Amino acid sequence: MGPHRAPAATRTAVSAVALLALLSGCGAAGELKSAGDAPSAVEPEALWPALPPASSAPYDYGEGETARIPGIGVTGGDVRRLDPVTVAQADLKAKTDRDSGLDELPDGTVRQIRACRTAPDACPVLPPYYRDLTGDGRDELVLGIRMPDRQLALRVYMPDGGGLTRIMSTYDAVISVELAGRDLIMRAPSVIPGYEYRTAWSWDDRQRAMLPTRDEILRTPEHRKAPRPKRGPADPATGTPAPSPDASTGPDAPAPSAAASSRTPSGSATGTR
Repeated sequence: MGPHRAPAATRTAVSAVALLALLSGCGAAGELKSAGDAPSAVEPEALWPALPPASSAPYDYGEGETARIPGIGVTGGDVRRLDPVTVAQADLKAKTDRDSGLDELPDGTVRQIRACRTAPDACPVLPPYYRDLTGDGRDELVLGIRMPDRQLALRVYMPDGGGLTRIMSTYDAVISVELAGRDLIMRAPSVIPGYEYRTAWSWDDRQRAMLPTRDEILRTPEHRKAPRPKRGPADPATGTPAPSPDASTGPDAPAPSAAASSRTPSGSATGTR
């Protein structure tokens, strides 16, 4: 037997009663109240319309730059089978599709990568992560490489035609790196106290590369703000409280990096902006 349905006349009567009850409830406690008229939409106003547009970019930030990694085969398109150190070493020989200089690593870091097998404790290649960032159903390989002054080189590799192609390369003094959906998000210090940079890199199918699609400066979340200095126990010789080391002056505190004090074009040694 099929599901019982009320006659159409009965359904209409019930609907009318419900509507009447809803209308009669207006003005009761908890009702919706108007917040006033919504502001009218204002179309953008072009400033200096006679100013000629730029014909070329003033800086090359390395966005959209790719490189085929020589000597690396990807069986079945599975980058999880690759050894990250082997990939990092092969990448040192890669030729980019254009020369922005952003893929270059400091000489000391290059030496450390080449010596990863014999001096693993000094190897700057971090454990890899995997995520389908291109939406093709196959994971990409995400590598981080430690650099001097607590900077981090970040590279993403895509399985491509049985080989490996680097689809992203950047570096910065980072607070954190996150994977969110198909975005790779970098947070970096700002010179403004209480603020930080947030850059989201996303796959662009037309360019066939990861591009910085969103670059923002945001307030630092409360849980990452530096604690205030605490007063330590009194010095028995003087009777005055001794200041305790805080996050900015303690022996384990991170050294201020160049990128934290200056945001410069990507070709420099201090950041990616």
